[in-house]
Amino acid sequence: MQRRLILPLIVFLLGALALAAAAIITFSPTRQNQTGTASVGGPFSLTTPDGKTLTDKELRGAPFLVFFGFTHCPDICPTKLFEISEMLRAAGPKGEKLRALFISVDPARDTPETLKSYLGSFDPRIVGLTGDQAAIDATVKAYRAYAKKVPLKDGDYTMDHTALVYLMGKDGSFIGAFNSERPPAEAAAEWLRHL
Repeated sequence: MQRRLILPLIVFLLGALALAAAAIITFSPTRQNQTGTASVGGPFSLTTPDGKTLTDKELRGAPFLVFFGFTHCPDICPTKLFEISEMLRAAGPKGEKLRALFISVDPARDTPETLKSYLGSFDPRIVGLTGDQAAIDATVKAYRAYAKKVPLKDGDYTMDHTALVYLMGKDGSFIGAFNSERPPAEAAAEWLRHL
């Protein structure tokens, strides 16, 4: 009778140990920053529509938004960029230092010239960024975002990508996901709170 109880007890204890080990690995300090939030963001060096290099260090001093997308995006990207433009407009003079980054996940088609033309319809404080595939992949990974090329039937392709807007602090640290779908004045007020 005792032998039949010992085996399930040993299996249970091994399972509990495995669960504890998984929790320790998942929530270890190397997976989070000092504030306890997920480690999102990091160094990047990408190209602006003017052909200049922009690094994460140059954005320090003011909170900024990051959005991943591509110029051939049919609806999500232009909608988000419009929402961000409206927030920047609603911020008024107080929002002079605010910036939003539109980082292309399709560098093969999104050259600096293409980004310049595409972003001409939006607020000039939205900075388009592109680069070689390795630099884009590294930035996507640093932000724990997702981007994947999806072939279409006609030989063309589209891009699946994260549609999250990231709010980054003036020190470049991740504050949280930013809701750009609320009234522009409300969203702008939250953004300005982090100045």
